[in-house]
Amino acid sequence: MKALELIQSKIFTKDDLERQLSIWRFKSRKIVFTNGCFDILHLGHIDYLSKASDEGDVLVIGVNTDESVSKLKGNHRPINNEEQRTMILASLHFVDGVILFGEETPYDLIKLVQPDVLIKGSDYKPEKIVGYDLVTTRGGQVKTIDYLPGYSTSLIEEKIRKGGK
Repeated sequence: MKALELIQSKIFTKDDLERQLSIWRFKSRKIVFTNGCFDILHLGHIDYLSKASDEGDVLVIGVNTDESVSKLKGNHRPINNEEQRTMILASLHFVDGVILFGEETPYDLIKLVQPDVLIKGSDYKPEKIVGYDLVTTRGGQVKTIDYLPGYSTSLIEEKIRKGGK
């Protein structure tokens, strides 16, 4: 398989992801799930996602669609469209699956994935994380990861607007 095909094979529809999840579960893989916009991939994202990956055997990322990013962040976002964002995330060697979602929250996607570990940033209290009930009822874990200070898409966007200063 060529490199680009390998990257594309990690971007799933719901039906394809459901089939792949069955394979991973059959192989007793520990599935980790996180989600976000991931508009401009930066060092903070790499730090966060690599730490999330360390929590299990398989990392699945739910990515907000362009429409949902605009609703969350404003009409000036996303900067990179959903195809670009999913391809970039799927190119990371420690990412096993990427799937788009357009709902207000990833609750239905978490219900589909049924992760062993649900990860969000430490700006959330675990019991307030969407999907906490789904994961803990099944005996899974909900964990938070500290963000790398000084890195955010909003800060990068502001720096660009100010001409790099």
